[in-house]
Amino acid sequence: MELLKLSNQLCFPLYALSRKVTSHYLPLLEKMGLTYPQYLVMLVLWEENSLCVKELGCKLMLDSGTLSPLLKKMEDRNLVTRQRQKEDERVVIISLTEAGENLKEKASAIPEEIKCSLQLSYQELDQMRTLAKGMLDKINNLELIRSN
Repeated sequence: MELLKLSNQLCFPLYALSRKVTSHYLPLLEKMGLTYPQYLVMLVLWEENSLCVKELGCKLMLDSGTLSPLLKKMEDRNLVTRQRQKEDERVVIISLTEAGENLKEKASAIPEEIKCSLQLSYQELDQMRTLAKGMLDKINNLELIRSN
């Protein structure tokens, strides 16, 4: 059965690639004292400055059970604040602190360092991002259709 060969699967090269690419981020993030998931949170907050946990979870495709302990650790490190909305106590707003905002400058070199460490051109990076995002969008749309 050729179809069941590992080399013929879509999932395996994507899984392995994700792990390998992420491993290139780790030494850079260690210098900043961030884990990879914390870096993803910071990327969103550097764009948005503050938003509710639900919105953050949607953007990162993470559930609140995964996100809450992560955000608690980040709050303990004074990178973010968590504040319940007065109008609806169930809604928790995540905001950057000054220390969190200050990390942005340190992180600004990461994309270029990743490009170099992976030995990719800007065109190759853009192609990979476009393909990955297109596939992710298709899967998200299929899931949306199935849930309705």
